[in-house]
Amino acid sequence: MPLTIRTADGKSHSFTVEVARTTEQQAQGLMNREELAPDRGMIFPYEPPRDASFWMRNTLIPLDIIFVRPDGTIARIANAIPLDETPIPSLEPVGAVLELAGGRSAELGIKPGDKVVWNR
Repeated sequence: MPLTIRTADGKSHSFTVEVARTTEQQAQGLMNREELAPDRGMIFPYEPPRDASFWMRNTLIPLDIIFVRPDGTIARIANAIPLDETPIPSLEPVGAVLELAGGRSAELGIKPGDKVVWNR
């Protein structure tokens, strides 16, 4: 599915993301993958919005974990370390969590407050 992030400075960044809708898909996430292209990712939608927490058990690649508010704005971005089991919390209820290749957010200047647009 296509997904766009619009930054505060007016730039748009396009990605193709897998949607983890089911409990099983969300539990699996990007575990055991050895690579993730810079223009790819995975989104975890939550309806209703809720507090979310991620960890990197069995995740072999670094990821940016992007917590997205129900209105589509980015609440926070965490840099996740491969195989680290330390919980990474959303710190507030979110409507989705987006995973991108580690460091991609910084590389593109994506920050909290920027807008994530996708077909829910």
